[in-house]
Amino acid sequence: MRCLTGGRTLLGMDDDEGVPDEVLARRAALLDRAAFRVIVDRHGPALYRYARRMLDDPQDTEDCVQEAFAAAWTSLPQFAGRSALRTWLFAITAHKVRSLQRRRTRTALPLPFVPVDEVDRHAIDPERSAEGTDLLEALNAALRELPPGPRSTWLLREVEGLSYEQIAEVSGTTTSTVRGQLHRARGHLIQRMEAWR
Repeated sequence: MRCLTGGRTLLGMDDDEGVPDEVLARRAALLDRAAFRVIVDRHGPALYRYARRMLDDPQDTEDCVQEAFAAAWTSLPQFAGRSALRTWLFAITAHKVRSLQRRRTRTALPLPFVPVDEVDRHAIDPERSAEGTDLLEALNAALRELPPGPRSTWLLREVEGLSYEQIAEVSGTTTSTVRGQLHRARGHLIQRMEAWR
């Protein structure tokens, strides 16, 4: 994300990576597109990963994350910083995911097959690579069996590394609910993945 002039970044600093989220949020709230671009680059991959596992469909995922960032852009002036920017962005994305899931339920669309995340194409051992693919397929299938709440909680905790408090904030629940959903999700996954232990 470097400018052509002087090798400085779009924010005019030597390294956009080191700019705290709070500073980026304040600048983006003042309609600084460069600051918002850094926010998107920094948090977009995690939001996409989360939405992809919740929605299964790549096009729905892209639309959902794009809608979440559009909502964030218009809401940044109201962002008070009571939570981390990352948590706030996950909350917006989770809301967009739930909205899409509700629309799907009303229109009764069947859920498409979820392809396994890309496996290392440079693996030397094809048998091990095939085993890894089978494992990921089994995990994806087990995740799809979970209701949205426990699945979202498990993904936010185990894949994205959010704390119980952050997950509660994202999902609009309590930490006890988060713990219960996580317990339910882990129990289900342990049972379904028993053959892989």
